[in-house]
Amino acid sequence: MSENKLIEELLEGLLKNICAKGADAADAIHINNESLSVTQRLGKPEKMERSESSDIGLRVFFGKRQAIASSSDTSPKALNELVERVISMARIVPEDPYCGIADKNQLAEHLIDVDSFDPNEPSAKTLLDWAKRAEESALAITGITNSEGAEADWGKSVISLAGTNGFRSTYKGSFY
Repeated sequence: MSENKLIEELLEGLLKNICAKGADAADAIHINNESLSVTQRLGKPEKMERSESSDIGLRVFFGKRQAIASSSDTSPKALNELVERVISMARIVPEDPYCGIADKNQLAEHLIDVDSFDPNEPSAKTLLDWAKRAEESALAITGITNSEGAEADWGKSVISLAGTNGFRSTYKGSFY
């Protein structure tokens, strides 16, 4: 089974659990991020960082009361605790006359693909080369004798959303 399908099933299960506990509506989000960052200063590599994270967020509605909670722990026990926590919060917060989830008839029939995802991950060596060239360009300017350094970054995100109103979407984005 694909990872996207597993995430969709996870979000569906969370929404069913929330509704079974009496919530009027809810939505859930899963965000998976990866990034790589390098820094060069005065001609030498100075720093390299890699980050990978996965987060779940839940928004729950009881009438005009809403609460939002999230967790980076996606174990079954932690997700059950997250559901209990966000439901408890939503039951006791003050009402907000402007909160709510979109009605089904407000959902777009076709989502626009903005094509913001490049599946290619540059190597650390490539990013270091980009940072080196950026710093060398700055130092080549007459009068510039020192540098605070240059950075090159890459990252990607996969975001999946599901709501009790029927909304479902997964999209990807990347940046350099």
